[in-house]
Amino acid sequence: MLTHIGRYFLMLKEVFNKPTKWSVMKQLILKEVDDLVIGSLGIVAFISFFVGGVVSIQTALNLTNPLIPKYLIGFATRQSVILEFAPTLISIIMAGKVGSYITSSIGTMRVTEQIDALEVMGVNSINYLVFPKLIALQMYPFLISLSMFLGVLGGWMASVYGGFVSSAEFVQGLQNDFIPFHITYALIKTIVFGFLLATIPSYHGYFMKGGALEVGKASTISFVWTSVVIILMNYLLTQMLLG
Repeated sequence: MLTHIGRYFLMLKEVFNKPTKWSVMKQLILKEVDDLVIGSLGIVAFISFFVGGVVSIQTALNLTNPLIPKYLIGFATRQSVILEFAPTLISIIMAGKVGSYITSSIGTMRVTEQIDALEVMGVNSINYLVFPKLIALQMYPFLISLSMFLGVLGGWMASVYGGFVSSAEFVQGLQNDFIPFHITYALIKTIVFGFLLATIPSYHGYFMKGGALEVGKASTISFVWTSVVIILMNYLLTQMLLG
């Protein structure tokens, strides 16, 4: 365990050593933005919209007491989506999609000795492979902001068109006791999670050993560890920022 942690931090140090020239790096970053961020828009939008709808419907169905105001449906949807669902649950889903892709792509390069070829040519392979992913996932807050918006939109549509609450009441719930720092808190978590999504899968792909079968195993282990660390960091950041 300690060996893995030590190698992980050594890898992070090497990411910023002996950088690849900018003309090459620029193309690598644009490719990673397309693969990791833009390529994830569809699944993030789909899940966010419908989970936001489900949260609002479940809240509405549980508000059976006539003394409880209907605008709490909007309030509960906003709090659930912004504080936890968008930054944390989407990040765990992305650990499966993006993390597995990163691990398998780097692991395949390790198996086919392409990483060794980069080293022979005098290229810092860790910087070449990991740095573009790290920079690309700095756009991750954009993805989570979209998730927040679509989650709330899905909740509004499900509540209003499902006949659970009027549009005015739902919007009143969205505005009620709104704390702007909650958005900042969610985006801070998102930046940390984006860093973890770029580096932990890269570590498992870069240092894997074996053949094609081990690439699949490395992707599975990468998903498990990325998810575990995201959940732990979620707890620590919530304690520090909201505690």
